Amino acid sequence: MPENIFDERIAANYDFADREMFDENHLEYISSFLAELANDQRALEFAIGTGRVALPLQKHGIEVHGIELSQPMVDQLFAKPEAESINVVVGDMASAKIPEKFQLVYLVYNTITNLITQDEQVECFKNAASHLQAGGFFVIEDQVPTIRNLPEGTTTSAFDVSREHIGIDTFDILNQTVVSHHYWIDADRVEIFDSTHRYAWPSEYDLMAKIAGLELFGRWGGWDKSEFTSASKSHISVWKKPS
Repeated sequence: MPENIFDERIAANYDFADREMFDENHLEYISSFLAELANDQRALEFAIGTGRVALPLQKHGIEVHGIELSQPMVDQLFAKPEAESINVVVGDMASAKIPEKFQLVYLVYNTITNLITQDEQVECFKNAASHLQAGGFFVIEDQVPTIRNLPEGTTTSAFDVSREHIGIDTFDILNQTVVSHHYWIDADRVEIFDSTHRYAWPSEYDLMAKIAGLELFGRWGGWDKSEFTSASKSHISVWKKPS
């Protein structure tokens, strides 16, 4: 099971950490994409968090369930009145079970990388497949590894530098992991948050899907279904459970 780094401090501020994540137009792109795949049937979100995506998807008439490792994040979700109809199991998305089948299982915003070994990521794919009904879909959103942007011989890269926030990634290339260091600056006060991630290329995820008995359905460069190219910074990948 991955370490639960999303404690009360992080959960309390999660909805305010990134304005772009919570942009209404952006969330409409995501929820419309997912609602089309759910096709008026049940959906399961791995790492449902505070409901950033689940609540907009629910507005499309989709019955949403969730699995979430962090109890403080679940507490933030259920502090929102519109979340009362969502069923959430607290547990590891690579192993926790809900005794129902779903048309859609989805995992957004690079969260697959919170599983920091290949074995855990494979188990996540298997768990998704076990929750899907025949013909159902598994969706992940993830960055294309930023290691390709590193100058030769370096293992550190700044991904955000502003008056309010400094973000630095340090790569362990041998073990295919990266630690993201966040420093939020408020006058003379600094909040620090570090998180470890395992990065993978889309082709490796395709192999994990194959191990889990899933077939690639499509891959896009964004929720707007833009083309995925060699220049894409992220990908939306969809696999299907054979009928």
